[in-house]
Amino acid sequence: MNTLHTIAQLRAAVSRARQEGKRIGLVPTMGNLHAGHIALVEKALQRTDYVVVSIFVNPMQFGAGEDLDSYPRTLPEDQAKLHEIGTHMIFAPNVSEMYPEGMEGHTRVAVPVVSEGLCGSSRPGHFEGVATVVSKLLNIVQPDLAIFGQKDFQQLAVIRKMAHDLCMPVQIMGEPTVRAADGLALSSRNGYLSAEQRSNAPLLYQTLQQIAAKLQAGRRDFSAVIEEARVQLIAAGLQPDYLDLRDAHNLQPADVQTKDVVALAAAFLGTTRLIDNLQFSLS
Repeated sequence: MNTLHTIAQLRAAVSRARQEGKRIGLVPTMGNLHAGHIALVEKALQRTDYVVVSIFVNPMQFGAGEDLDSYPRTLPEDQAKLHEIGTHMIFAPNVSEMYPEGMEGHTRVAVPVVSEGLCGSSRPGHFEGVATVVSKLLNIVQPDLAIFGQKDFQQLAVIRKMAHDLCMPVQIMGEPTVRAADGLALSSRNGYLSAEQRSNAPLLYQTLQQIAAKLQAGRRDFSAVIEEARVQLIAAGLQPDYLDLRDAHNLQPADVQTKDVVALAAAFLGTTRLIDNLQFSLS
């Protein structure tokens, strides 16, 4: 396994693999890899012949006051984990490699509608940064398959729509969220939690499960169910950023006619922002 730092090096390596008839997989990450990331890479290794894992903390998707400077950067540990499972290539560019003329005048990719609301409202410009860097990575690697986690449900929807609308010849695959034994979705930001906060954090997912149970039991007063959940989170010390019910197919607001629903939540626990979601069906 090699770690390459320039676009030219990576393109040459991928070109050789493709000339050998290999199917190319890509798993984009920001590093600080945990079991959730590893599950994505293992799926790519099952589905393709040559897997590239990108590790790049993308400044374009961080807003003012967010944790860009403090975001954990653990390349040696990440390299060891990826080597152990048989990853073929790591692409770890620096900011100047990805944005050689800076970000101010850089072309940006905007994905309307699906990027609006939810995290799009809370983090202005975030999805534009995500769509831009992912489009760059897809153009650099030109994979047959790219895999993303479903914990970032709205992000996955944005990437799928971008690839479809821009006619990118790549299959975008979403993989289920990997969770700790107590249900907390694995995230690099979980490392920011104190011991007490970590013990409270699983309540976010438990609350989504309770929302689903109430609706599947027949309740259709969506607003009241959401408000009950919001009160529960606040009482436990979590500060909801948003809590909503959407159509799982297009992220439009769910109503009594919606069959496939996704409950989405973001909440602050101290200064740490946690996100999660749960998909379920209504008869």
